[in-house]
Parts: sequence; C-alpha cells; structure tokens
Amino acid sequence: MNFEDAIWLIISVLGIFSIIIIITRIFGLRTFAKMSSFDFASTIAVGSVLASIILNNDYSLMKGAIALATIIAFQTLFSFLVRKNDSFKKLFTNKPQLVMYNGKILYNKLKRCNIGKDDLIAKLREANVHKFNDVKAVIFESTGDISVIHNSEDLDMEREMLTDVDTSDV
Repeated sequence: MNFEDAIWLIISVLGIFSIIIIITRIFGLRTFAKMSSFDFASTIAVGSVLASIILNNDYSLMKGAIALATIIAFQTLFSFLVRKNDSFKKLFTNKPQLVMYNGKILYNKLKRCNIGKDDLIAKLREANVHKFNDVKAVIFESTGDISVIHNSEDLDMEREMLTDVDTSDV
C-alpha cells in the first residue's frame, strides 16, 4: 500500500462513517437496535457494505451511500409494515414466549426456544431473584432478550404485561 492508497482508505473510512451517521439520524436509532432477525440481517448487510467500501477500490463512496440508504430504507419500510399490518407482523416476526410463569419453569417452552435451564437460572440471578416463587413471569422476547418480572411482596402482575406473549402452555 502506498501513501496515496493509505490516504484514500482514511478518507473512505471517514466518509462512510459520516454517511452512516447521517442515515442513522434520518431513519432513527432503531436502525441498529437489537429488535428482530430482520434487523440483525440488516445490520450484517450494512457491515458488509461498509467493509466493501473501505477495502475495495472498485466501490465509490456514492455507491456505498446508495447501498446503505437502500438497506436502511428497506428496513424502515419493513418495520412500518410490521407495525401497521398484523398479518405481516405474524408472518415475519417471532412472538415472545413465556418460559416461566408463577414460579414454575415451562420446560417445553424452554426446549422450543432452545434455552437451557442453566441459562434461565443465570438470567434469574442477573435479575436478583432469590426464590422461584418470587417470579411472576420470564419472557423470551422476540429480540432474543430474556425479561424477568418478579417481586417478593406477592403483588399481582397486570395482564397487559403479557400482551403479544405466547401463553398457550399456561
């Protein structure tokens, strides 16, 4: 690599990062949020385009900007359709799964979600749960996160907390 190539590489990195920041400001932070498998695929595609622009001399900043804008615009359209169309949402997004309810582990749900009991217990410890009976619900979210709802005062959980959650095994 000669000096001119090194300067071009630095300019490309600064240029493409500037473009990503501008696109993120236009389309919002959700662009790179951990939301769904589609968002994950979009993030991988953005990373691939970024690497191609920086490492290949055949790619121009304009081509990269167009590719990035197209990926992120498609992601924005996809998220709009998921919010506005229930059939589209049902077809393309995972439904959150209840894996523990009222202190009882739902082993069949753990198996379906490919979560081990040890992983569940680690999340309970992370949430500072002392007893299984304190757990009102553990939800495997559509993002892959695990949410723990618990209290030791035996307070009831509002049913709305389980909106859109698959509670079929309860």
